Amino acid sequence: MIEPYDWAGGREAMLRFGPGSGPVVVVALPLFEEANRMRALAVAILRGLAEHGIAGVLPELPGTGESLIPSERIALSDLRAGLAAAARTAGGRAYSMAIRSGALLDGSVALRRRWHFAPQTGEELLKALRRLHRHGDLPGYGGHRLPDSFLEELPDCHIEPARTVRLDGDTRPADHRVPGRPLWRDATPDNDLALAALLADDLAAWVRACEA
Repeated sequence: MIEPYDWAGGREAMLRFGPGSGPVVVVALPLFEEANRMRALAVAILRGLAEHGIAGVLPELPGTGESLIPSERIALSDLRAGLAAAARTAGGRAYSMAIRSGALLDGSVALRRRWHFAPQTGEELLKALRRLHRHGDLPGYGGHRLPDSFLEELPDCHIEPARTVRLDGDTRPADHRVPGRPLWRDATPDNDLALAALLADDLAAWVRACEA
């Protein structure tokens, strides 16, 4: 189901899954091109959560996806404000599910707990954007025109403590590891239903433990 949410800068849309009450998982997709590559996985995870009886929402954030705000006006403060507004609109007891650079956005949101999959730091995101700018086939940063103010903020962004899940083979600290492939590196969007099921199972068990 598609429903709107309002934030200080206007109105955006979000997809809602699962029951209308109880805990709700609010998704922060990775930014820019990785959002396209990870959206199908995020939707599959939310459908899996719904089968566990847990609600979820996938918001379009200001300046991303189908938002009417152009990418050249994107700001971290607006992204965070949009995620916070989506969490409030979702109702219930909110938990985040942040993927990759989405983990940069949920720190200022009123949440019961945070869950991150393969989190990407601000410095890592900035390096990836600079590579796109130098070597990409599209103008700007992979087709996105980004303000200098946004790029200048990234090195100082920090990630809040969270349950961290990573893929097998990623040696950085994690609370849990799962088999699968890094879909964010694929040339075109794809999905991995087996990975989605594993992540949904971990999220559901974690939410229930937090609720106990």
